[in-house]
Amino acid sequence: MNAIVKDNRRDTTQATALIQSDAQALEVAEELAAIFVREAAERDRERRLPHAELEQFSRSGLWGITVPKEYGGADVSAATLAKVVARISRADSSLGHIPQNHYYALELLRLNGSPVQQQRLYAEVLSGARFGNAHAELGTRTAQDRATRLRHDGSGYRIDGRKFYSTGALFAQRIPTSAVDEDGVLQFAFVPRSASGLKIVDDWSGFGQRTSGSGSVIFDNVRVEADDIVPLQPVFEHPTRLGPFAQILHAAIDAGIARAAYEDTLAFVREHARPWIDSGHEQASNDPLTLAEIGRLTARLHAAEALLEEAGEVLDQVQDEANASAVAAASIVVAKARAITTEISLNAASKLFELSGSRATLAAHNLDRHWRNARTHTLHDPVRWKYHAIGNYYLNDTLPPRRGTI
Repeated sequence: MNAIVKDNRRDTTQATALIQSDAQALEVAEELAAIFVREAAERDRERRLPHAELEQFSRSGLWGITVPKEYGGADVSAATLAKVVARISRADSSLGHIPQNHYYALELLRLNGSPVQQQRLYAEVLSGARFGNAHAELGTRTAQDRATRLRHDGSGYRIDGRKFYSTGALFAQRIPTSAVDEDGVLQFAFVPRSASGLKIVDDWSGFGQRTSGSGSVIFDNVRVEADDIVPLQPVFEHPTRLGPFAQILHAAIDAGIARAAYEDTLAFVREHARPWIDSGHEQASNDPLTLAEIGRLTARLHAAEALLEEAGEVLDQVQDEANASAVAAASIVVAKARAITTEISLNAASKLFELSGSRATLAAHNLDRHWRNARTHTLHDPVRWKYHAIGNYYLNDTLPPRRGTI
């Protein structure tokens, strides 16, 4: 599928709710998740893009919960944000994934945006606007390199380049993108969806996260105004929490997938598994091997969720008083959460088949989507480098690199 998408289907006739507290954010996430899970399997099977669900999602106010209080938002904690993302991802991991870069853009705006930019862009979000993503590129020497260029054009700029794995762009009103200016400095442009020369291509064909709309974005001489440009490079030259902030959201997505696979395993085994042949009982729970595996999964899942919550709490401590050692410590605890949630999401999704048998693979159940989603999303950045950074930190007192993948 290589359709160029022109309609992001935003309903401007309905008001967007304003969430005012962490508790309210969690309550709304719970209510939405109960709705989103109902047709999650069908959306995945049919690759039915969740336009209506995303409209409901953003109108709920959850896309504005990280906006600072002085600009009208709830400014929820990182721990709460991670719980919200995990809860939505547990219902439908594509829906949990889509706003990840939206929250990333809002965090960068908090760190490097001017007060005028913050006032204007935060107001857009609180009124229901969704920000997408156009960062990753193919063909560069490393994942951090950018070939997309930003050049002066009168009072504004022009952007040329191509991006892939642009989760969220398909459904967004603005497409934040990273580009290198004429001085070789990395900038962040909040490009309006309506900009001439901007093309969003629905060419995402991954076997997992199928409805995340993670296709390509093409910038062909796209005009962007100077007041839509925010510096990006300084957040990696000085200690900030942007990198671990991005990573905790990915960890939350994986935790949500793990929880969904775990709960579907329990439900399927209770309903379908044959009784242990030697027990004489009609309950699958008498099988000691099944019990041991469920026990192991339970312990690992609870440990992953606890580490995710701890990572959020540590991340909140460095929001306003960032220094090299504090940011490094936050990056490491988030890396631990990211590593463990990667492993438990894959393990829980795989054990689902082992414990449920061949009936779990029937298309009618579509339970394989959990493994497909976990396998696809956990490839976002290599977990082996997180263990390398963690070991180097504890053994050699070496601070992790400042970038969005640690």
